[in-house]
Amino acid sequence: MKKLIVPSILSADFTKLEEEVRAVQRSGADWIHVDVMDGHFVPNISIGTPIVKSLKNLNPPMMDIHLMIDSPEKFVSAFIEAGKPFVKVITVQVEACRLLYSTVTAIKSYGVMAGVALSPGTPISSIEEILPYVDLILIMTVEPGFAEQKFINSMIPKIKRLRCETNNSAYKPLIEVDGGIKLDNIREVAQAGADVFVSGSGIFKTEDYALTIQTMRKEIESK
Repeated sequence: MKKLIVPSILSADFTKLEEEVRAVQRSGADWIHVDVMDGHFVPNISIGTPIVKSLKNLNPPMMDIHLMIDSPEKFVSAFIEAGKPFVKVITVQVEACRLLYSTVTAIKSYGVMAGVALSPGTPISSIEEILPYVDLILIMTVEPGFAEQKFINSMIPKIKRLRCETNNSAYKPLIEVDGGIKLDNIREVAQAGADVFVSGSGIFKTEDYALTIQTMRKEIESK
């Protein structure tokens, strides 16, 4: 399967969000990552349904929406409705979702990929029972909540363990990695077994988005 590069708009310049989204789209972004934060599950507030609704008017790349919020099951339908038909994935945090099976099932009922995310301190074993039902597993390589954090190197073995488990399983969810992904570490993350690479400041804080994404692809392919 093609490895996917997904710019996180949390690091974009929000005073010119349309221009930023169009720029990464022209530069070859596969999806765009939309971080939704509520100030409860994480100590930050970011994007809500109005922004998602505005994004869809741009005919954007498909949206990879990460709900870093308490009780995400209450908001799944609102975000899918706000962004359709451009919502590719809805991902919920395992730690925040009390009704994980029914939430994953609800996401899939809309024809959208269902993802589950693990914070750095959450073990892979916490998703053992839900593995048959998910399309994507997101390994957070920073603590969720803020952009431009430093990549936690000890997450590399965690990615490797998850890759090993999925390789030996009948179930083959995509492995996504988010947090501090830049040109200087994306090859190592690819070697660990990731399929989807979310990068915020690693793309949006560079001068040439197209060159950065192109170089990232070369790094991934050279693994």
